[in-house]
Amino acid sequence: MDRAQPSHDPLDEASREVVDAAEALVDCWNRAGQNSAPRLSALQVRALVAVRRVPGANLSRLAEMVGASVPAASRLCDRLEAAGFLRRDRAAADRREIGLSLTKDGADALLSLSERRAEDLRDVLQHMPDEERDALLAGLRAFTRASHPPDSAPPDRAPGR
Repeated sequence: MDRAQPSHDPLDEASREVVDAAEALVDCWNRAGQNSAPRLSALQVRALVAVRRVPGANLSRLAEMVGASVPAASRLCDRLEAAGFLRRDRAAADRREIGLSLTKDGADALLSLSERRAEDLRDVLQHMPDEERDALLAGLRAFTRASHPPDSAPPDRAPGR
């Protein structure tokens, strides 16, 4: 659609407003990541979160979850393992298979980042009137439900999680 011509479709306007809100949220989200220790790249965080969600995932599965090639995911794991955040273990069922798991330091890094993000979001939310904050949360819940229909599992999550 040509952005120069205004649309009269309410969904077009709503989607543009969601884009604006998402950009503000992503900016706040990324700032928190840059201001927390240890500093991790967005891809490193995605990899650690993926391994936390699917413990024991192999390298191919991790590459799929983070949208990287297997060689790139392997190098990413090398860096995370060297930093002490990730561990590679041989799978019990197939000794040729390597499963990935978080170390205590990796779990602690994700917890620290999550707490920092929650603090930064709290700082923004406190500037909103209660009724608007409640409406935002209701809208976000509805958005989450709509983006993950009941007949499909959310990305990177096993059913029932």
